[in-house]
Amino acid sequence: MQAMQYELTFPADYDMDIIRGRVSRIGHLLDHWDGLGFKTYLMRERGVDGSPVNQYGPFYLWNTSEGMNSFLWGGGFQGIVNDFGRPPVLNWTGLSYEEGGAAGHRARVAVRRRQSVAEGAQLSEVMEEAVHETEVLAAADGAVCAAAAVDTHNWELVHFSLWDHDAPEAPGEVFQVLHMSQPGRDRLPRGRQW
Repeated sequence: MQAMQYELTFPADYDMDIIRGRVSRIGHLLDHWDGLGFKTYLMRERGVDGSPVNQYGPFYLWNTSEGMNSFLWGGGFQGIVNDFGRPPVLNWTGLSYEEGGAAGHRARVAVRRRQSVAEGAQLSEVMEEAVHETEVLAAADGAVCAAAAVDTHNWELVHFSLWDHDAPEAPGEVFQVLHMSQPGRDRLPRGRQW
């Protein structure tokens, strides 16, 4: 499993209805993408849920690197590049994934928390803690799913969770979920990934 995200940050007075309209028009294009576990079309608005910025930041969990590469190099990502320029793409190796008690419900919000791995930390302990946090998040009331992943170049963990209500029980940045493409969500490996 691979996690991936890119972010487009817009001016404070940007009309975020432009992003809503874009997702409404094209969000379905990944509903059947081979190798994709799920893509959440995420947005933050300045002043909403504590966000300091207007931002579009889709988050992906991939079942296969071929699916991810096909998206990046085979045309899917080119639409963003054509319309907004080429953003850096964050990429993390999967550590854990769990379905939550609200797995059958529509995800309304997402929470993302990025966390540095401290120099000198016992890596096995840090990764086990990330797996445990995934289990705790998935067990919380209203959790649709939760995942953890690590970037070993920058030594950064990402904790990601989806919720069926607007008051999630998770620390981090809150995003609105505009659409969710999930052609291979049922095939995402559960639990600890090593």
